[in-house]
Amino acid sequence: MKKIKLFLASLAVSVLTFTGIASAGYPEKPVEFVVVWPPGDIEDTITRMISKAFQEETGVPAKTVNIKGSGGLIGATHVFNQPADGYTVGSFTANIISAHILKGNATYDRNEFEPLAVIIGYPMQLITHGDSPYNNLAELAEHAKTNDVSLAVFGLNGPPALQTLKMAETLGFKFASVTAYDETTCQMILNREIDVTLGGGILKPCLVSGEAKALASYTAARIPLYPDVPTLDEQVPGIATPGWTGLFVRKDTPPEAREVISRIAKKVVESDEAQKIAANTGAVVMWMPPEKAVPFINNFYDRFKELLGF
Repeated sequence: MKKIKLFLASLAVSVLTFTGIASAGYPEKPVEFVVVWPPGDIEDTITRMISKAFQEETGVPAKTVNIKGSGGLIGATHVFNQPADGYTVGSFTANIISAHILKGNATYDRNEFEPLAVIIGYPMQLITHGDSPYNNLAELAEHAKTNDVSLAVFGLNGPPALQTLKMAETLGFKFASVTAYDETTCQMILNREIDVTLGGGILKPCLVSGEAKALASYTAARIPLYPDVPTLDEQVPGIATPGWTGLFVRKDTPPEAREVISRIAKKVVESDEAQKIAANTGAVVMWMPPEKAVPFINNFYDRFKELLGF
């Protein structure tokens, strides 16, 4: 009788394995990586590298999709509305879990998303035309006190935009207009649609050509590509809140899914290819795991809350 029971148990395992039930595991269906901004900037590039590597390693379809609008809120809300199963991963910039929550724009709260890692320190800069009559923030302020200066941002509630407005307030001037775009480009500068704009690596071509110049870097230290451009904190101390990008999943996402995504993404982030992209854009591309990312993000939230005066 004992042998018969063992045989039946073995048979049951074989059947389950054959039908795929016992071998079922993450991932079993396509995985979506959501970038909440338009294509072209560094968070989009690195995320696409991750989704490509994910598909190659697992054999399961994976893609990066850009869901832009409302300062990243539409894409973030899309991720929030999906099941917490690891099949939708958010590539989120800092404003997604700070500005939108503090301003009351989000339908989610702080504990709804959890970081797999912070992966990018963003090379944000305040940029103007190459022939503008000001070369730093103090000169911009003096000019703006007697001349109209327009500002372009991507997301009025984003940390870069709010830091810029706080900078203007501190230096005693106001921008004549502030316009939010889904992205800021070199073409806006070449067409003279605006006087001053916030941007990252996507504005590198017009900086290199001299058609644009940077007034300040919104980073923790000067960007190696632009060593002569002082940081915001050097020029107006106390308001800098450097930007970053992280990979996020919904809370309650299974550990197995987190492990697979993290293992593949970490390999990409630390690859020579990713580090070359970092060097060419001035960004910091690194793998900051959850145990470090969580306190880092919490500290950012507190600093940004203080910046907003909450």
